[in-house]
Amino acid sequence: MLDGMIDLRLAPMAAVTNTPFRLIARECGAGRLTSEEIDARGLVEGSARTAELASFLPEEHPIALQLLGADPDVLAEAARRLEAAGADAIDLNMGCPVAKIVAKGQGSALMRDPLGAAVVLRTMRKAIGVDLTIKIRGGWDDRTVNAVEIARIAESEGVDAITVHPRTRSQQYSGRAPWEIIAGVVDAVAIPVIGNGDVQSPADAEAMVAATRCAAVMVGRGALGAPWIFRGSQVPREDRARIIRRHDALIEALLPPRTAAIQLKKHLAWYASGFPGAARLRVELFRAQDAAEAREVFWSAW
Repeated sequence: MLDGMIDLRLAPMAAVTNTPFRLIARECGAGRLTSEEIDARGLVEGSARTAELASFLPEEHPIALQLLGADPDVLAEAARRLEAAGADAIDLNMGCPVAKIVAKGQGSALMRDPLGAAVVLRTMRKAIGVDLTIKIRGGWDDRTVNAVEIARIAESEGVDAITVHPRTRSQQYSGRAPWEIIAGVVDAVAIPVIGNGDVQSPADAEAMVAATRCAAVMVGRGALGAPWIFRGSQVPREDRARIIRRHDALIEALLPPRTAAIQLKKHLAWYASGFPGAARLRVELFRAQDAAEAREVFWSAW
């Protein structure tokens, strides 16, 4: 919650928004959390890796678990299982732009078939009692900017809230995020709309709400190396150091050793943003043989 007024949330990011990062965001003040994408078919077919991605701790409530898929029946069954596991909401990924995902008709490819998307949402809505939400893009490309159309369909099918990242799939993450598309969705539906895109600071979040009248703001890349963004004010250097050490401790405690070392290096590289010689420091971090060496490299530069 930003300065007691703006509901600021952590965005789902593949291989990033795991339990340690979600917890550190929550401790810094983030609102409802969302998991990284969970493959619906993998969950239904009993993949251990997928089940691990779907796990969460009691202190993460309220949390939405995000599903990735295209088959209505598979998505519905996966949603039922996640609800039974205690999810507070189920979020459908309709925004992922990655080529291997859209090639399967998943992620932002769902926006290319509004009628098919309606069937997916109708089937999922019937399967669960908790909130059903979606995360969409502005559209597939500049010729098919259909966020408003998809939002209206979603509302009619019983979706409870919509997160809008206004870039199209073809834009990926380049160029300016056209917030006016978020404003258009806000005008088109009565359900809550969460804005996402180009929020790098609390001031950006305030500007997005002012420009779009969205109900909440979701922060993705702006939280990498700066989870204190959820505090909504300047964070002293000593508090930042404490947050980084706490994140390190959560990574070590909650992830397998090899995964923990990879995650620690990645996050320390983000935390190094703005350091003198940050590029050289990142090289040294990724060359570190283990987590202990990575910590030594980072804190010697701090």
